[in-house]
Formats: sequence, C-alpha cells, structure tokens
Amino acid sequence: MKKRVLVILSGCGVRDGSEIHEATLTLLALDRAGAEICCAAPDIAQTQCVDHFRGTTAKESRNVLTESARIARGRIVPLTQADLSQIDAIILPGGMGAATNLCDFALTSGSVTVEPSVKKILLDAQAAGKPLGFICIAPVIAATLFGSMGVRYTIGNDQGIVSRLSSTGAVHVETPVTGTAVDTRLKIVSTPAYMLAKRISEVETGVSALVSDVLKMA
Repeated sequence: MKKRVLVILSGCGVRDGSEIHEATLTLLALDRAGAEICCAAPDIAQTQCVDHFRGTTAKESRNVLTESARIARGRIVPLTQADLSQIDAIILPGGMGAATNLCDFALTSGSVTVEPSVKKILLDAQAAGKPLGFICIAPVIAATLFGSMGVRYTIGNDQGIVSRLSSTGAVHVETPVTGTAVDTRLKIVSTPAYMLAKRISEVETGVSALVSDVLKMA
C-alpha cells in the first residue's frame, strides 16, 4: 500500500513562509517514491510579511494556510483537520515561516514556543511511532519538542543555533548538505538543505535522501 505522508507548510516564500524549492522538492521526491501526499498548514495569520524582491517588511496581512495553498496548488487542509490515523509520516520543509509561523524561534532569544496545532500533531505522531522529517531550519522544532528525549538532529553547522538549542537536551550532528541525520530510536530525520546549500541540486540530493529515510521507517 502507498504510504500517506503529511507535508506541513508554513506559507509561501523563503523569508516569511515555506522555502519553495525545499517544499517542491519534498513533494517531488514523495511522488517519485509512490507516496500519497497530503498538505496542511495552520489556519493562522503570518507573524510577518516580507517583500521578497526588496527584502523589506511589507505592511500587509497574510494567512499561513492561504499562502501555503499556492505551493499545494489548492490541495491543502487546515492542520487541525489532518487525520493522524490516516497518516504514515510527516515532513516539514524549511523557510523562515518554520521559525516564525510554526514556532517562534526567529522571533525570540529565549525558549521556543511551537504553534499549538503543530505541536499536537508532531507529539501525537511521534508517540504513535510515525516517522518525522525536518528540513533546513525546521529541525529547531524537533529539538524543541523532542530535546528532552535526546533527539539527534542536524541544522548543518550553525553553531549559534546549536548553542541556543543545547539546553533542550537535543544532540546536534554536523551533517553535509547532501546528507541526513537519522535518529532511528525516535524515528526523526533531518537534513540541512539551504542552511548549507549553494545550489538547488544540493538541496534536491539532501531532501531526496530525507524522504527515502522517512519512508523506510514508515
């Protein structure tokens, strides 16, 4: 039977939502592997909106679910409506939205708070033995939620982020851009993607490896 994988998006665009290359390459790798894809996002307002051409904050309001629908071609559900019993695995692409909409890592220098619907489904999925994948900056969520369990994760080689997350108990594994950090005990996989990548082809290799590792445990 096909594995059904939930992809949690955080908007549309590297500076305030899901990193579009990472999200699209995740969908492509899942499709090539024969998985059934379900996209979801929190139905909440974005914490910030960025003009991606000028790199400046835009004075407007956008909805995370509505923006994520651009990547999903409209085939998306509010995260609160995702049925975990029908899901075999979950993957979170990166992009600043993962650190501002799915959690507040980029908005605070203190402890990290994960958006409630994201927190619930990830905790429930891990408790049910379903594998989780985290790409680029998204592993900060894995460290926050599963650090007390000693989760092994990668954020590439950003020692500033590693230092900040060390208090969670998470164990950082320095990983090349095309590789993955696999915590077989907790069934959690991560890859650096654009934390390290200089080319989209490097992202593709790492994301495809992550998808393969996640599906092997599903």
